[in-house]
Order: sequence, then C-alpha cells, then structure tokens
Amino acid sequence: MNRYYVDLHIHIGRTWTGKPVKITGAKSLTFTNIIEHARNEKGLNMIGIIDCHSPEVILEIESLMESGEIIQHPNGGLIYDTLTIIPGSELEIYDEYCHGPIHLLCYFPTIAIMRSFSTWLSGHLKNVTLSSQRVYTTAKELQQKVKEFGGLFIPAHVFTPFKSLYGKGVQRSFSEVLDPGLIDGIELGLSSDTEMADQLAELHPYPFVTNSDAHSLAKIAREYQVVAMKEPTFKELEKALKGQEGRKILANYGLDPKLGKYHQTVCAHCLNQLKTETGSCPHCGKERIIKGVADRIVELKTAEEGPISRPPYIHQIPLEFIPGLGPKILDKLLQHFGTEMAILHEVPYEAMKAVIPEKIADFIMKAREGNLNLHAGGGGKYGKIAE
Repeated sequence: MNRYYVDLHIHIGRTWTGKPVKITGAKSLTFTNIIEHARNEKGLNMIGIIDCHSPEVILEIESLMESGEIIQHPNGGLIYDTLTIIPGSELEIYDEYCHGPIHLLCYFPTIAIMRSFSTWLSGHLKNVTLSSQRVYTTAKELQQKVKEFGGLFIPAHVFTPFKSLYGKGVQRSFSEVLDPGLIDGIELGLSSDTEMADQLAELHPYPFVTNSDAHSLAKIAREYQVVAMKEPTFKELEKALKGQEGRKILANYGLDPKLGKYHQTVCAHCLNQLKTETGSCPHCGKERIIKGVADRIVELKTAEEGPISRPPYIHQIPLEFIPGLGPKILDKLLQHFGTEMAILHEVPYEAMKAVIPEKIADFIMKAREGNLNLHAGGGGKYGKIAE
C-alpha cells in the first residue's frame, strides 16, 4: 500500500476568464493555478477542488482534458501528472430541519458526472456559477442525489460557529438534519481535533478528515491527511474512508486547535476571551460574543473517548505561521528542498540551518515536534505562536 498526502477542500476564487466563483477567494485561485501549486510547491498527491459545479470551471477542466494535460482515470479522479484531482462542490442547506445554514461537501468520480450534478443543481439554487450557494431542497434529498450520482458526502467544518452542523448552539445531533447512513466522513475544521470531536459519541462511526478550506494558494495544505491507497483514485479514496481492504487514513495533520479562528469564546468587538457567551462583554460592553468551538463541544459532550482504531491526529504548524518565515525565505526553502511536505516532514535540521536563519529552523523543528507555545484564537482571529 502507498502513502499519499491528501487535502480535499480547496476553493476556486475565479474562473479562467476572471469571473468570480468563491467571492472571498483569491483571484489567483483558478483551477489551473491550484493544480500547479498543489503539485509543484505543496507536494500533495490528491486534492479535492470545491466549486467544480460552476459551468465555466467545468469548461476549463474539459479544455485541459482535450489538450491532454488532464486525464480521466477509469477508477475516478482527474490525473495531472503526479496529482489526482477529485471534483467537488460545497453547498449550503437551510431546510425546515436545520436551526441555521450548514455547509456540506459533495465529491464525484468524473467531470461528466459533475456536469450532470451541476445541471441538477441549476434547478435548485439561484446562481450555479458561485460557490457555497444555498440549495433549495432538504439535506436528506441532497444526500440521496449525491448517492444517485455515485458521489461521496461529507459535512463541512462541523463545529465552526457559522454555517456548520453543530455551530449554532441549538442543533445537538446531525440526525436531526441528515441521514446517518449516507455520510462518508466528518470534516473537523481548523478549531478542533480528533480528541475534541470524539467527545460526541454519534461521530464515532465515521472517519475524520482534516482539510485546508483554502481561500488562497498559500492556505492549501494547512490541514491534510496521509492516506494509504494502492493508487490515488476516487474508488481508492472511497475504500480508504470506509477502511476497506487495507485502505485507510493513516494520520490526520491539522492546526493545533488553538491556532483556529474560533477555538475560544471571545467578544467579536474587542477580542477578549470570555468564559460565557451570554450577556454583554465585561470589557467593552458590546453584545457581540462568539462562542468558541471548545466550549460548544463541552455542551455537546456524550463520550469520554473515541474508538481505539482512530488514526493519530498530529498538530501541524503550517510554514506561514512560523515567525519570521516570509515569502523570500519560503522561496529559498522550496528551491533547496522541493515542496512544503518535504520541509515539514523530512528535511534534516542541519540541512535547513545551512539555508535559512537558525532561529527559523529551530521554529520549524519545534513545530514538527509539537513543542511550540501558542496563544489561542477566537472570534474570527487566528491564534499565533508565542515567540
């Protein structure tokens, strides 16, 4: 069995003609730029590109297939040299069973199936060209449609305070909204990890995925997983999520939850950390308190620990979080060592120290070993490394 680096949640900011797809995504996030960056600089082996339902994105992919730059694998997935692309779509549901809008991820094996799914979507939302649009159907109906097309279905960033299954503070179980039998995995989001999520017993049957939710090229692979598969294809990914025939997630790499934007409960106005979300902020008097993921999980807790079969969750500090590591030093590292995956996991300390300042090399090694001090984030502001 082979090991592959996999990030399944990358947004498209613009089409190849410059039209917006993910409004908050960077203009440089075109499909072509994403696959080149993910392969050449990040060192990923498989990526899920969300927003492939947008008709102009489909045209770009089909053009790359016609030119031979991308090949459709018979077992699903689009092959771009050493990189496999899984076409995906992030959609928003707010049906009669939801207590707030939730985001859901859908993946398909071929671009032809994605085109058919896009056609179906166009009759159920207002603007099929844009990302994360609200679908006017129920969540369970969407699940059924995804399965009819042979797709994978994964609830997105399930604990974030906004647009997630558990984030609103009212919904206490995903079975209120979704068919538990039609879920292929659970995406944790940046402000939680496996230990936190496994405090909810209803999540124990499902594999956890850790993805970047990238809105810029730099954010790709800030979270990812290492997956054991025979080859990087859609069918192999499906088997890995189900733990079949030796395929499985070997490890989840994600931000230490303290670095996430919504880990702690804070006042959104003054960013002071609070112990309660009720009332007004004792520091500034504003009533703009955002409950943190850590506090929300405590409210929902139904278990002390998770399944012993869980792969390890390894707290990963992305290079962009390392103090003093700017674009010039990153370029130097990439020129010498190839990809970010190699720098994060493989390059020896002495080799790094010969290329970049010793202090930054020390930070990278401490990050690799989990020995950094962190200030927790919250209220939409990332945590940071204490220098």
